[in-house]
Amino acid sequence: MRYTTSKHKEMQQIIRLYKSETGESEVDMRKIAEYAVNKGWPLPKPADPLDRLAADFTQAAREEIDTDKVTGHPYRVNHAYKVGQAMFWINIEEAPREPMRKSLIARREQMVDDGLQLTYDAEHWNRINPDDEPIQIPLDFTDDIQWRKMGLE
Repeated sequence: MRYTTSKHKEMQQIIRLYKSETGESEVDMRKIAEYAVNKGWPLPKPADPLDRLAADFTQAAREEIDTDKVTGHPYRVNHAYKVGQAMFWINIEEAPREPMRKSLIARREQMVDDGLQLTYDAEHWNRINPDDEPIQIPLDFTDDIQWRKMGLE
Protein backbone atom coordinates (compact mmCIF):
# COMPACT_ATOMS: atom_id res chain seq x y z
CA MET A 1 0.00 0.00 0.00
CA ARG A 2 1.34 3.41 -0.94
CA TYR A 3 0.60 6.29 1.37
CA THR A 4 0.14 9.91 0.38
CA THR A 5 2.37 12.66 1.69
CA SER A 6 -0.36 13.80 4.11
CA LYS A 7 -0.70 10.22 5.42
CA HIS A 8 3.07 10.11 5.96
CA LYS A 9 2.87 13.41 7.86
CA GLU A 10 0.22 11.87 10.14
CA MET A 11 2.51 8.88 10.66
CA GLN A 12 5.40 11.19 11.53
CA GLN A 13 3.16 12.84 14.15
CA ILE A 14 2.38 9.42 15.62
CA ILE A 15 6.13 8.71 15.86
CA ARG A 16 6.69 12.00 17.71
CA LEU A 17 3.71 11.29 20.02
CA TYR A 18 5.04 7.80 20.78
CA LYS A 19 8.48 9.18 21.61
CA SER A 20 6.94 11.90 23.78
CA GLU A 21 4.75 9.45 25.69
CA THR A 22 7.40 6.75 26.15
CA GLY A 23 10.49 8.93 26.53
CA GLU A 24 12.29 6.69 24.04
CA SER A 25 14.66 8.35 21.60
CA GLU A 26 15.69 5.20 19.71
CA VAL A 27 12.52 3.55 18.50
CA ASP A 28 11.41 0.20 17.09
CA MET A 29 8.94 0.79 14.24
CA ARG A 30 7.03 -2.38 15.08
CA LYS A 31 6.34 -0.96 18.56
CA ILE A 32 5.22 2.28 16.96
CA ALA A 33 2.90 0.34 14.63
CA GLU A 34 1.39 -1.47 17.64
CA TYR A 35 1.04 1.87 19.44
CA ALA A 36 -0.69 3.41 16.41
CA VAL A 37 -3.12 0.49 16.09
CA ASN A 38 -3.95 0.83 19.81
CA LYS A 39 -4.67 4.52 19.15
CA GLY A 40 -7.13 3.55 16.39
CA TRP A 41 -4.85 3.66 13.33
CA PRO A 42 -6.34 1.29 10.74
CA LEU A 43 -4.30 -1.69 9.66
CA PRO A 44 -3.57 -1.67 5.92
CA LYS A 45 -5.49 -3.98 3.67
CA PRO A 46 -3.58 -7.14 2.85
CA ALA A 47 -1.51 -6.87 -0.30
CA ASP A 48 -2.94 -8.17 -3.54
CA PRO A 49 -1.39 -11.65 -3.92
CA LEU A 50 -0.32 -10.96 -7.51
CA ASP A 51 1.31 -7.64 -6.50
CA ARG A 52 3.05 -9.43 -3.62
CA LEU A 53 4.32 -12.13 -5.96
CA ALA A 54 5.54 -9.51 -8.46
CA ALA A 55 7.39 -7.77 -5.60
CA ASP A 56 8.99 -11.09 -4.64
CA PHE A 57 10.11 -11.65 -8.24
CA THR A 58 11.49 -8.09 -8.33
CA GLN A 59 13.53 -8.78 -5.20
CA ALA A 60 14.77 -12.09 -6.62
CA ALA A 61 15.79 -10.39 -9.88
CA ARG A 62 17.57 -7.60 -7.97
CA GLU A 63 19.56 -10.11 -5.90
CA GLU A 64 20.83 -12.29 -8.77
CA ILE A 65 24.61 -11.95 -9.03
CA ASP A 66 26.93 -13.76 -11.41
CA THR A 67 30.70 -13.70 -11.87
CA ASP A 68 32.47 -12.31 -14.93
CA LYS A 69 34.37 -15.26 -16.41
CA VAL A 70 37.34 -13.05 -17.45
CA THR A 71 37.75 -10.62 -14.53
CA GLY A 72 36.30 -12.75 -11.76
CA HIS A 73 34.26 -9.74 -10.59
CA PRO A 74 30.64 -10.08 -9.53
CA TYR A 75 27.93 -8.27 -11.49
CA ARG A 76 24.19 -7.81 -11.20
CA VAL A 77 22.46 -9.98 -13.77
CA ASN A 78 19.13 -8.14 -13.93
CA HIS A 79 18.67 -4.42 -14.43
CA ALA A 80 15.56 -2.26 -14.16
CA TYR A 81 14.74 0.69 -16.38
CA LYS A 82 11.68 2.88 -16.80
CA VAL A 83 9.63 3.52 -19.88
CA GLY A 84 7.06 6.15 -18.92
CA GLN A 85 5.57 4.91 -15.64
CA ALA A 86 6.30 1.24 -16.35
CA MET A 87 9.33 -0.56 -14.97
CA PHE A 88 10.97 -3.26 -17.07
CA TRP A 89 13.74 -5.72 -16.22
CA ILE A 90 16.40 -7.00 -18.59
CA ASN A 91 19.27 -9.45 -18.28
CA ILE A 92 22.62 -7.70 -18.70
CA GLU A 93 23.73 -10.40 -21.15
CA GLU A 94 20.77 -9.56 -23.44
CA ALA A 95 20.50 -5.82 -22.81
CA PRO A 96 20.71 -3.43 -25.75
CA ARG A 97 22.75 -0.32 -25.05
CA GLU A 98 19.89 2.13 -24.45
CA PRO A 99 17.99 0.19 -21.76
CA MET A 100 21.30 -0.64 -20.06
CA ARG A 101 22.36 3.01 -20.16
CA LYS A 102 19.02 4.06 -18.67
CA SER A 103 19.38 1.52 -15.89
CA LEU A 104 22.94 2.54 -14.99
CA ILE A 105 22.12 6.25 -15.08
CA ALA A 106 19.08 5.69 -12.85
CA ARG A 107 21.23 3.83 -10.31
CA ARG A 108 23.82 6.62 -10.42
CA GLU A 109 21.07 9.19 -9.82
CA GLN A 110 19.96 7.21 -6.77
CA MET A 111 23.53 7.40 -5.47
CA VAL A 112 23.63 11.16 -6.06
CA ASP A 113 20.28 11.59 -4.28
CA ASP A 114 21.55 9.54 -1.34
CA GLY A 115 24.81 11.54 -1.26
CA LEU A 116 22.95 14.85 -1.26
CA GLN A 117 20.66 13.80 1.58
CA LEU A 118 23.62 12.35 3.51
CA THR A 119 25.39 15.70 3.13
CA TYR A 120 22.36 17.61 4.41
CA ASP A 121 22.00 15.21 7.35
CA ALA A 122 25.68 15.53 8.32
CA GLU A 123 25.61 19.32 7.94
CA HIS A 124 22.55 19.53 10.18
CA TRP A 125 24.03 17.27 12.87
CA ASN A 126 27.30 19.21 12.80
CA ARG A 127 25.43 22.51 13.09
CA ILE A 128 23.34 21.45 16.10
CA ASN A 129 26.35 19.85 17.83
CA PRO A 130 28.96 22.62 17.59
CA ASP A 131 30.91 21.36 20.63
CA ASP A 132 31.49 17.92 19.07
CA GLU A 133 34.02 17.14 16.38
CA PRO A 134 32.21 17.53 13.04
CA ILE A 135 31.35 14.33 11.21
CA GLN A 136 32.98 14.42 7.77
CA ILE A 137 31.51 12.18 5.09
CA PRO A 138 33.65 12.07 1.95
CA LEU A 139 31.66 11.45 -1.20
CA ASP A 140 34.52 10.62 -3.54
CA PHE A 141 34.23 6.84 -3.70
CA THR A 142 37.13 6.27 -6.09
CA ASP A 143 39.54 4.91 -3.46
CA ASP A 144 36.82 2.93 -1.66
CA ILE A 145 35.85 1.20 -4.90
CA GLN A 146 39.48 0.41 -5.77
CA TRP A 147 40.14 -0.99 -2.27
CA ARG A 148 37.06 -3.20 -2.48
CA LYS A 149 37.97 -4.39 -5.96
CA MET A 150 41.34 -5.45 -4.51
CA GLY A 151 39.63 -7.10 -1.52
CA LEU A 152 41.06 -4.59 0.97
CA GLU A 153 37.72 -3.47 2.39
